[in-house]
Amino acid sequence: MLNTIGAYGPWAARISGRAPGACSLRSGRFKNLDRWRRAARARVWHCLGAPDLPAVPKPRVDAVGEYDGLHVERLSWQLPWGPRTEAVFLKPLGAKGKLPGLLALHDHGGKKFFGWRKIAQVDGEVHTIIRAHRDDDYGGLAWANEAARRGYAVLCHDVFPFASRRVKIADTIRPVAAGQTDPGEAETNVEIGRYNAWAAEHEHIMAKALFSAGTTWPGVFVKEDQAALSILAARKDVDAKRLACGGLSGGGMRTVFLAGLDDRVRTCFCAGFFTTWVDLILYKNWTHTWMTYVPLLPRDLDFTEILGLRAPLPTLVLQCTEDPLFTTREVKLGGRMLKDVYRRAKAPEAFKLSLYRGGHKLDEPMQAEAFAWFERWLERA
Repeated sequence: MLNTIGAYGPWAARISGRAPGACSLRSGRFKNLDRWRRAARARVWHCLGAPDLPAVPKPRVDAVGEYDGLHVERLSWQLPWGPRTEAVFLKPLGAKGKLPGLLALHDHGGKKFFGWRKIAQVDGEVHTIIRAHRDDDYGGLAWANEAARRGYAVLCHDVFPFASRRVKIADTIRPVAAGQTDPGEAETNVEIGRYNAWAAEHEHIMAKALFSAGTTWPGVFVKEDQAALSILAARKDVDAKRLACGGLSGGGMRTVFLAGLDDRVRTCFCAGFFTTWVDLILYKNWTHTWMTYVPLLPRDLDFTEILGLRAPLPTLVLQCTEDPLFTTREVKLGGRMLKDVYRRAKAPEAFKLSLYRGGHKLDEPMQAEAFAWFERWLERA
């Protein structure tokens, strides 16, 4: 059988195997849903080795304005690690009362120089790289703005290590810098392209450092995303009982962990990041970032079952059948796993896997389904 690691593939795939893991609801070991969730989440948190975040950071309002029918706030906050996090908050102009809140999670896309700017727009200027990225992945739309226009209070933040949270080449040692320099204020395509290429090569270095520190990339992500969720929930114009999250690709992967581990997320969508660990062992690990992996966890839960830890809370998965990052057979298998989890949680109607034709994307029809899903479930929250 041809696979990514040759003769070692069948052996590696058998380590975690196809049978339900030790923390899987599908195993039949757990008769009580709450006890299962507590035990399984405790195991996930243990494997994540997430860094401590003792307090919710206090956001600073850096600018307030209007754009295309939306109220816009530029925010920032300081976490215990790294530079300040920059973010944008959007809501309809003139909106009254408390709105449902949406944490919009930006993608990876091989473009670490940009973060929230990939999916949100606050003025008339669009960088040519972002315009091309949106055309390829989002049907030309800034989907965070589309959500805000539908009546949501939307927060979108840079996450480690993107944009304001990126690693500066100037801060690294000479062998790692490899003769490269950070982009200048002009943000030219050539400079940004060179930075993104350097940042891609830096991923394995960062992953080694995180593992050596006793943490993981998803562990850092979920803590940063939880901090942003807390900031969103604390706003006076947001209904903290009606919170959602979602994203494409790396944003979909972040949704798996945040929505799977934090019940404040009352509904969610995961786009373009849904498959099995076997897919990532045998077929598609070469297409993915180092940001995905949690050592030892595959023995306990399949990847899709991390998202299933939120059952019976509603979950929408959007995936494309020609997406080169995933094997469609494994996507469908993951869907059957999660369907079984929701059946056991006595909420089969709260999970949906929608398959679209095409490649890696969250285009306008997919966005429309995500927004309709939110409207359906947040009204009940």
